[in-house]
Amino acid sequence: MITDELITGIDEQIVFRYAVDGVSWFQTRADRLPDGSVLMLLQEIIDNDNYLGSHWTRTGDGGATWSRPEPIPSLARIDHGGGLEESILDVTPGLHPQTGTVIAMGQNTWYQDGALRTPLQDRYIFYAVRDPGGTWGPRRKLDWGHPEATASQSCGCGQRLVLPDGDVLVPLSCSPYGRRDRAATTLRCGFDGEQLTVREHGRILRHPVDRGLLEPSLALFHDQFLLTIRAEDGLAYVSRSVDGLDWADPRPWTYDDGEPLPTTTTQQQWLTHSDGLYLCYTRQTPDNPAVPRHRAPLFLARVDPGTLRLIRATERIAVRMRGDGRAVPNTVPMLGNFATVAASPDESWITVGEHNPRTGFDGDTIVARIRWSRPNRLVTRERGKSGPPDPA
Repeated sequence: MITDELITGIDEQIVFRYAVDGVSWFQTRADRLPDGSVLMLLQEIIDNDNYLGSHWTRTGDGGATWSRPEPIPSLARIDHGGGLEESILDVTPGLHPQTGTVIAMGQNTWYQDGALRTPLQDRYIFYAVRDPGGTWGPRRKLDWGHPEATASQSCGCGQRLVLPDGDVLVPLSCSPYGRRDRAATTLRCGFDGEQLTVREHGRILRHPVDRGLLEPSLALFHDQFLLTIRAEDGLAYVSRSVDGLDWADPRPWTYDDGEPLPTTTTQQQWLTHSDGLYLCYTRQTPDNPAVPRHRAPLFLARVDPGTLRLIRATERIAVRMRGDGRAVPNTVPMLGNFATVAASPDESWITVGEHNPRTGFDGDTIVARIRWSRPNRLVTRERGKSGPPDPA
């Protein structure tokens, strides 16, 4: 029985239909702009981990209609010749309230003759900035020359934070050449409206199982910084910090009865309300045993901010599984890459693009609209970015 009084309901909305457009949009992530509209970035998926350039779309009527997706020139896929191509993927937008700009940040990856190049190295963080007038600037690399991050620096899919002084706190995974498992940490970056500069990095966290710690995401709730991290051991991990840099040892996500969250190498995302903290995730259920990585449906549960455990009684499906995950799992679209946005004081959204590699990567773009019983004061304060509310 659901006992969470903050959420009054969740409605699913299809934004773009594959059957109409013939495009399977993926990596759908959004943020709210100062004028109250919502900007969403998306990429077309054409094969396993194979993406074309980033596009943007916008809604100014609360999600009722969305503009036609338009390409971001500086985040286009690049042909280097000889069959070698480079794409910026997992791009996540974030409003920088102090400058009115939007920072779209992801990491590069390489394709040889149309296929993902392995091993996954020479991957670094890139970004482009949208000015207040809507013009996208050039692609830039975030320079961080740490010896633990020579081969790979990956911040894609991650939720960032903008601090009161305008600095940007960026979560990332990283690895040196010759080491398979990745570590997780945070970078505190200065931003002048055009370029990011790394000021300092946080404690480097390791869990050397398979590929290690991946796709960390940040939240700030009641003066504590929180990090949720994907892993490769059938669990997911959470850590906390008082300053966003000095992280405690990560520990597995569990329910409030102590049972571990059974999630298989898939990201989690925070959903933050001024009066409550939530986690969005996928997990194993009796209905999805043959769905790859159990990536459908999407779940949402409230987090106890003291114990950092999921309150089982509040767990609910946020985006349903389409199809029969037991009898015909090959027809079930996966929901593994998703994001959240505080769309208004009254609603937060989960944005996700379906994909099914067994049926040609066809899928719809979905927004799950979470309705709040009380206004989310985080939105009122910073016009769309999360952070502590103004003191009374």
